[in-house]
Amino acid sequence: MARLNDEVGALLREYADLIQLSGGNAFRARSYEKAARSVSGYSGDLAHLDDAGLRKIPGVGDSTADKISEYLATGRIAALESLRTKIPDGVRGITKIPGVGPKTAVLLYRKLGIKSVEELQKAVEEGRLKGLPGLGERTVENIRHGIDQLSQTSGRTLLNVALELAGELVAEIAAVPGCKKCAYAGSLRRMRETVGDIDILATAKDSAPLMAALIARPEVTDVIGSGTTKTSVRMDKGLQVDLRVVPPADWGAALIYFTGSRAHNIKLRGRAIKAGMKLSEYGLFDVGDDGGDGHDGDDDSSRSAAPAKKLASRTEKEVYAALGLPWIPPTLREDRGEIEAAAQNKLPDLVQLKDLRGDLHTHTDLTDGLAPLEVMLETAADLGYAYYAVTDHAPNLVMQRMTDEKMLAQRARVRELDRAYRGMRVLHGAELNIDADGEVDWPPDFLAGFDICVASIHSSFGLDRAAQTRRLIRACQNPYVHVIGHPTTRLLDRRQPIDVDLDAVFAVAAKTGTAFEINASPQRLDLNDEQVMAAKRHGVKFAIDSDAHSTPALENQRFGIAVAQRGWLTKDDVINTWSLTRLRAFLRKPAAVEAQPR
Repeated sequence: MARLNDEVGALLREYADLIQLSGGNAFRARSYEKAARSVSGYSGDLAHLDDAGLRKIPGVGDSTADKISEYLATGRIAALESLRTKIPDGVRGITKIPGVGPKTAVLLYRKLGIKSVEELQKAVEEGRLKGLPGLGERTVENIRHGIDQLSQTSGRTLLNVALELAGELVAEIAAVPGCKKCAYAGSLRRMRETVGDIDILATAKDSAPLMAALIARPEVTDVIGSGTTKTSVRMDKGLQVDLRVVPPADWGAALIYFTGSRAHNIKLRGRAIKAGMKLSEYGLFDVGDDGGDGHDGDDDSSRSAAPAKKLASRTEKEVYAALGLPWIPPTLREDRGEIEAAAQNKLPDLVQLKDLRGDLHTHTDLTDGLAPLEVMLETAADLGYAYYAVTDHAPNLVMQRMTDEKMLAQRARVRELDRAYRGMRVLHGAELNIDADGEVDWPPDFLAGFDICVASIHSSFGLDRAAQTRRLIRACQNPYVHVIGHPTTRLLDRRQPIDVDLDAVFAVAAKTGTAFEINASPQRLDLNDEQVMAAKRHGVKFAIDSDAHSTPALENQRFGIAVAQRGWLTKDDVINTWSLTRLRAFLRKPAAVEAQPR
C-alpha cells in the first residue's frame, strides 16, 4: 500500500507531465515536478499537516498546497482531472519510452492518433512515422530501441523500491514468534540495479505463522501458491515475493543457494564435485556411494535422513570454508572471477559506506534542489562527513536560470559556512554542462575559482558514437573538469544510455586524472558495475556521489556503494574516501593541464 506522500507525489508528477503534454508553461511544469519530489521525500505524514504545514515543505507553494489540501479533503484534484480529459491516458505512457519526450508524444497523437505504446510500435513497424516533422531516420530508430528497452525492463523494479519493501517484509516476518532468522536473498541481496522478484529466506520450526504473516500484508493482491516450505504472492504493483522457510541447520547453504547468482552457484557446485562433494540448498555433502544428499526435491517434499555425510550447512562462512574458500561478499557473486580470486586469497577489500568522507555532487534550491544550502550542509554534517561539495547547475542549462552573480554570491556564503557545521569543510563547485563539442560553461578564469567541477551531459543525447566519444574525451582534457557526472546519462526507468566508446574515454581519463562518477541516484546508477570494472582496468579513479537534490537523497550513497562493490572497487579507487589533503592534490589535475594544446 503506497504511502500518502508517495500517492500525492505521483499525482503532482502526473499533473506536471500533463501540463507539458497539453502545451503548458515548461517552468510551471518543472515547479510541479520539484514539488512532487519534495512531497515524496518528505519525512512527515501529509495527513497530519494543515495548510501552513504544507507550505513549509520545500518546493510547495500556494497553488500546490491548495491542490494537496483539495486531495486530502475530497480525494480528487479538479485541475488534474480537467487536464486528463485533454490527453488520453496512453499518451502519457508513451513518454515512458526512453528518449520520447512530451513534444514527440503529442506530435504522434495529433498527427497519427497514436494513444499507446502498442500503437506506436505498430506504427514504427509499418513505417508510418516517416516524414513527420522532427522525426528523422535516426530518431525513429531511437524510438524503436526505446520501445525494445521498455519491454525488457517492464516487470522489473528499481533497487531502492525493492529494498524498501523487502526491509518491511523481513522486519514483519522476523517479529513473528518462532522465527529464528530472516533475510532477503536473490538478486536483491547481490544489489543488482533492478530486480524481477523478491526472495525472502527464514528459519523456524513451524513455518505456518510466517507464511500467514506474508499473506496478510495489505499489499498482497494474489496468492500464487502456499505450502509449508514456500509461499509465493503478488504485490499490488506486480512484484512477486517468494518466502522460503528452512530448518536452522540448513540456513547457510540455503542462503548461498537462493542468493545466487546461478552462474556463481554452478561454479561452486563444480568446485564441490571436483573435491568429491555435492553442494545443494540443503548443505555440502561428502558424496558417498550413492552420491545423494538425502533430498528428492524442494518446496513441500519430505525430508528424509541423508545417507551422505553433511559437511557444512549452518552458516555461509562454514560452507565456503569447507570448499576451501573465504566468505565471498554477495555483491561479487556473479561469476566474474570471484571464486578464482577467493581461492588465491585475492578478493578485493571492498569499499564500504562508512569509508566515504564526503559527497562531491549535490544541489540546493539555488537551482533545482529542494532545500537551502544551510539545510543541506546540516544534514551532510549529521552523516559524519569531513567535507562536502555544493555543485549547483551552470548557466548553459537555461532552465536553471544560473548567473555569474548568483554563483559568486553562493561562493561567498560557502566560504562563510566552511567549518560551521561540526568542522565539516565545504567545497564550492558547479555541475557544468558538456555541450555537443565537449566544451563547458564559463571561461577558464571563472572556472579557476571553483574547488571542484563536475561536468555532465544534459543535452544532445542522440549524437552518433564518434561524436559522443569526442565530446567526453574533450571534457576529460579540460583542466578544470575534475569529475565526469552520470557519464552515460541513462535513466533506468525512462532513458537509454548514449552511444559512446567508453574504453576510449576511460583511456584518456586515466591519463588526464579525470575521475568518473558512480551516480548513486537509484534512477541512474551510472556508471553501472560492468562499466566500473572496465574503467578500473584502465586505471580510472571514481567519485561515488549522491547527486542529491533534497536532504533524503543524501542517503542514496548506499546504492552507489553497491555499484562500486559489484565493480570490485576498494577505498583507494574512490576519491571521496580520501583525506581532504589527498583529494585537493588530485583536484589540481596536473595531467589534464599537460594534455591541453599549447
